[in-house]
Amino acid sequence: MADHQITDVGQLEAIYGKPGKASMIKVATQLTPLCRKWIMASRLCVVSTVGPDGTDGSPRGDDGTVVQDLDAKTLLLPDWRGNNRMDTLRNIVADGRISLMFFVPGSNNVVRVNGQAVVSLAPDLLARFDQNDRQPRSVVVIKIAEVYSQCARALMRAGIWDASDISVDLPSVGDMLAEQEAGFDAEKYDADWGARAAKTMW
Repeated sequence: MADHQITDVGQLEAIYGKPGKASMIKVATQLTPLCRKWIMASRLCVVSTVGPDGTDGSPRGDDGTVVQDLDAKTLLLPDWRGNNRMDTLRNIVADGRISLMFFVPGSNNVVRVNGQAVVSLAPDLLARFDQNDRQPRSVVVIKIAEVYSQCARALMRAGIWDASDISVDLPSVGDMLAEQEAGFDAEKYDADWGARAAKTMW
């Protein structure tokens, strides 16, 4: 397999050719009005970070807009309750590089943001996300370097918004945990999860 690896950017360019005009002019260095409108319609994004132990990709969702804009160059992402692994936050503290992919249900387009992030405990930022007197424990402040739309082909190929082919034979999270630790009670974990999540959503 090593004999067929591409090790030079020139090889890639020879195989793939030049990018089309649309892919070259689409990149903005701050939120444009239309990019902002699209991102503010998103309730789900995937956050990618990098740190000393490697890379991490994490879904972030909300029951409203998943991020807020502080200004045209700055997005705010609340860190709502999770599993306390803090993979994303640890990476940001060590290396501020960050990428986000924003999804809107029913749309095959994706909007991407690349930039630099810090983790903030500023009271005024936490207060912006108040939910019935509950606030995130921190807010990720993202300084935008690039924002642009992504080609829709991937989501079109995957038929991601077509729920008709969802498999009912998927393993549960409990099943996957039991795969990692002998004796883990997968059935109890799965049975308890819904009520536990409802009480600890924020």
